[in-house]
Amino acid sequence: MNMTCAIDENQLEQQLIAYRRQLHEHPELSSEEFETTAAIKGWLTEAQIKTVDLPLKTGTVAVIHGKKSGPRIALRTDIDALPIQEKTGLPFASKVPGKMHACGHDFHMASILGAARLLKAREDDIEGTIKIIFQPAEENGLGAQRVIKTGFLDDVEAFFGMHNMPNLPTGTIGIKPGAMMAGVDHFSIEITGKGTHAAIPENGIDPVVVASHVITALQTIVSRNISSLNNAVISVARLEAGNTWNVIPDKAVLEGTVRTFQEEVRTKIPGRMKQMVESVAHAFGAKGKLKLTHQGPPVQNDETMSVWAAESAKQSGLKVIRPVPSSIGEDFAHYLEKAPGVFVFMGVSGNSDLHHPDLIIDENAILPSARFFANLAIDVLKKMKSR
Repeated sequence: MNMTCAIDENQLEQQLIAYRRQLHEHPELSSEEFETTAAIKGWLTEAQIKTVDLPLKTGTVAVIHGKKSGPRIALRTDIDALPIQEKTGLPFASKVPGKMHACGHDFHMASILGAARLLKAREDDIEGTIKIIFQPAEENGLGAQRVIKTGFLDDVEAFFGMHNMPNLPTGTIGIKPGAMMAGVDHFSIEITGKGTHAAIPENGIDPVVVASHVITALQTIVSRNISSLNNAVISVARLEAGNTWNVIPDKAVLEGTVRTFQEEVRTKIPGRMKQMVESVAHAFGAKGKLKLTHQGPPVQNDETMSVWAAESAKQSGLKVIRPVPSSIGEDFAHYLEKAPGVFVFMGVSGNSDLHHPDLIIDENAILPSARFFANLAIDVLKKMKSR
C-alpha cells in the first residue's frame, strides 16, 4: 500500500475539514467564485504548492513536478455552488442567502486540496507532472471549456476527477469503464398558432393543444426509435403559453433536456425531434420550430485507466463497486475529449440527493478521497511511463 511520509494524516484531516467548512459557509455561483479562488490559492501557497496564473476570471491550476521526469496528468475539482437556500441547520451552514454547496463541490475541493498536500509530501515518488485543476462554472457547463481554451492543458495525457454520491456509503468508490454520466442537450420548441377567444376555439389554432400533442409524440422517440439496449431521456420541463383564462394565445413555448450515453443515439434524436415537432404542428395547421443545443458529451471512462483506478482504490482501502451510470451531466466530459481518463463516484453517506437544500455529507470521506487521488496520481504516472 502506498504510504505518505512527512505528513501527519490526523492533522491533515482536521485541516481539510476546516477548509471544507469555510468553503461551505461562503458558497459562490458559477463564474462568481472570487473568494473561493483566493482561498484556494492561499492554502496552496501555504503548502508551498505552485499555482499558475491563467487568463481565467475565477478558478486556478496548481502544478506539482516530480523529482523524475515522465508523463503529465491532471486532477480536477469543480468549485462553484448553486442558487439554493440551505436548510441543513449545520453550525457551518451557508452564510450567503440563497446560495449553497448543495452539490458537494466543497467536499470535492477539500479532497483535492488534500491530495495536493499529500502529493507535495511525496515529490520523490512522482515520476512526471501533476496539474491540479480548480475549475469554475461546472454547474452551467461552461467552466471546463474555459480552462481548456487557455491551452495550459494541451500536454496533459490523462485526466481524473470525481463526484460525490450521497447514496453510496463512505469508504465506497464507484468505478467502471465506458459511459459514466450522460451527454446533455437543451432544447426549446416554439409552437405558433392563431389566437382567439377561448369561447370560440374554432376561429383560431390553439397552440396549447398542439404543444400537448407534441409532448406526447416526443415520448415515443425513446420507446419506439431507440433500441432497448441503449439509453435516452427526453424531458419537457417547461410549458408556457398565454396570460389569461379566456384567451387562446398565439404561441406556446416548450423547453427541456435530452440525456444520452451513446453517441449514435445522441446524433439520431435531434432529427427525429424536428420531424415530430414540425409534422405534429402542421397536422393542426400550426407551425413548430425546434432549437437544440449540445451542452456536453457523455463522460466516457477509459478501460485501461479504469482498471488502474480500481487497483489504486483498493490499495487506498476503499471498497470498489461497479456503479449505475448517472443521467446527470458533467462537463468533465470535455477533458476526456482531449485525453483518456477516469471519473469516479465517491461514497459520502449523504442524507438526501444532490441539489437538495438539506444535503449533509459525511466529512469522514474527505481524507480517504484525498488519499485515493494522491495514490492514483503516483500509480498512474508510473504505469504510463512503463508501458
